[in-house]
Formats: sequence, structure tokens, C-alpha cells
Amino acid sequence: MAKTTVVAIDAMGGDNAPDIVIEGLAQVLKKEENVFFLIYGNEDKLIPLVKQYKLNPDKFKIHATTDVIKADDKPSAAIRNGRESSMFKAIMAVRNGYAEAVVSAGNTGALMAISKICLGTVSGIDRPAIAAVIPTLQTPAVVMDLGANAQCNSQNLVEFSIIGTALYRILFKKERPSVGLLNIGSEDTKGRDEIKEAASVLKTLDESVNFYGFVEGNDIGKGTTDVIVTDGFSGNVALKTLEGTVKMVSGTIKRLAKRSLFSKLIFLLALPTFKILKKETDPRQYNGAMFVGLNGISVKSHGGSDAFSFACAVNRAISMARHDLCAQIKKGVEDLMRQTEEKE
Repeated sequence: MAKTTVVAIDAMGGDNAPDIVIEGLAQVLKKEENVFFLIYGNEDKLIPLVKQYKLNPDKFKIHATTDVIKADDKPSAAIRNGRESSMFKAIMAVRNGYAEAVVSAGNTGALMAISKICLGTVSGIDRPAIAAVIPTLQTPAVVMDLGANAQCNSQNLVEFSIIGTALYRILFKKERPSVGLLNIGSEDTKGRDEIKEAASVLKTLDESVNFYGFVEGNDIGKGTTDVIVTDGFSGNVALKTLEGTVKMVSGTIKRLAKRSLFSKLIFLLALPTFKILKKETDPRQYNGAMFVGLNGISVKSHGGSDAFSFACAVNRAISMARHDLCAQIKKGVEDLMRQTEEKE
């Protein structure tokens, strides 16, 4: 019999919590048998919801909490005053070994800060990063960092490449995913010193990282590489630009379809194709930003998630836990240190 994966849930974080959280868990349980949820939140609100969505009582346990970390709370205040909150308690469940992963749709900065303090980082990793999966013209890509570290040195970028490789292997079952460094050009002479230094190191690490080279912004959507590595400032700008472009294209198609009777007819004829496009680019199925490099699994669902997108974030956490992401990252760092020592 397969081992049961235990996931801690911050049921009170997010714009639509706790309703969509419990509905999302119900969706997960329809397809997933070997999972158990430790649900942290307001018991008076949660009990009616687990009954409404008919959660199997053998698959969860509610832990009553009194406080909620608000969306506008500063991370420092959340750390100082939020120890009785649903978010803090859920993270501590991972810290204490009661759960293998935590999922929250709450305050991003607070979740990152509390996760880092409570869980610590994998030995050999200087800074954790935020990673996300995005659709491309090829297979989905993992992009990191998306905002945890506005400035990075060359060592950080090398570590992110190792973390991204381990993460991609788990999510997409590809043994040698390609890694690209986001830059302003593909030539070796282009870019800031830390990017060029990181590239020089990655070229020597063929055992650990399948380094493609530099990639540009337009390579993200093309799917030129499986993993795209950058600093948190550039990564966040790139992601928000991509999200805005998708909304612009979608809005333009809808607007043009209403221009005339002929436009409406063309739109109706192309509707099956548009439905496939919508499904493949639906951001909900890629929900679940991952705080990677921590000594534990912490997944951030979008604050405005619906039940389907929250379920996708939970499924991502389950997959990472079952494949022991932290151990794979640790092995990648150890291999890096070994290769570095051999070359000295």
C-alpha cells in the first residue's frame, strides 16, 4: 500500500478563504487517495464547509486557530505577532514533522519569511527562491527567482540552476532538463558580471546541470529551455509581463469578435480552437509558486485562487513531497561542491 502524504493547509489565507480552500481539497480527494490534510483555521467556519463539500472524515483533521495573518501585514509583524495564526501553525506542522508540505493562499511575504525562519534552508543553499511553472510553445517551463531575491550574485544563480533542475525532474519526469540564464543577449559578452560569472561556472558542471547558455525574454514563451534562471527583480517583471500579455490577447480576441456580424461568425467557427487555447494557457492549472531551497516544502497559492487553482497548488505540493524535493536539492548541492573541489 502506498504511503500517505500529509499536507498542512492554511485554510484562512487568501481572498476567498476558507470556502475555496475546502472545496479545493474536496477536488483533490476525488482523484487522490493516499493523502491526509491537517487543516488550520477557524473551526466555526470550517466545520460547515467540510460537511457542505463532503470531505471524507478519515482524510483530514481540523486544528482550531484564533488569528489570521492579513494580506497587508508586514512580514516582520507577521513573524512577531502571528504565532497563533493559521499560517504559522501550518508551517510549524512541517517544521515539527507532522506534515511533509504546507500550502497557503495568504500573504506572500509573510509566508516566505515565516517559512524561511521556521524551516531553514537546505545545507549549502545561501538563499531560497520562488519558482513557478508557466506554459510555453513547447513543454511547460520552470522560472525562478520570481521575487524572493531582488539582487543575486553568481553563486545564487548557480544554486538556483541546481534547484530548478531538481524541481523540473520531479514535476515533469525529465532527467536532464535544460537550463538557461535570462540575459539581454545570447552572446558571452552580454549582461552583468554576476550573470557572466554564473555562466562560466555552469559550463563546468555538466554532471549536475544541463546548461544551455543565455536566453532572452522572448525565449521564455518559446520554451527554448526547460528551466529559466534569473534574479528576483527581473523574474518578477518577466512573469507580470507574461500575465499581462495573455490578458491583452484574450481581451483583444473578445473585443474583435463583437465588431460585426461577420466577426461573430468567424469567432464561432474558430470557437473549438479558442477553447483549446484557453485550456492550455489557463493560469489556474499552473497555480502554486514554490519556495524552493528551504528545508521543507512550502507552496504559495495565488491570493485570488478559485477551488480548481487551489487544488492544483495542493497537487503540486503532494508531488514535491512524494519525490522528496529537499533531498534531491541537497544531493545537487553536494555534487556541485564535489565537482568544485575536483577542479581546484
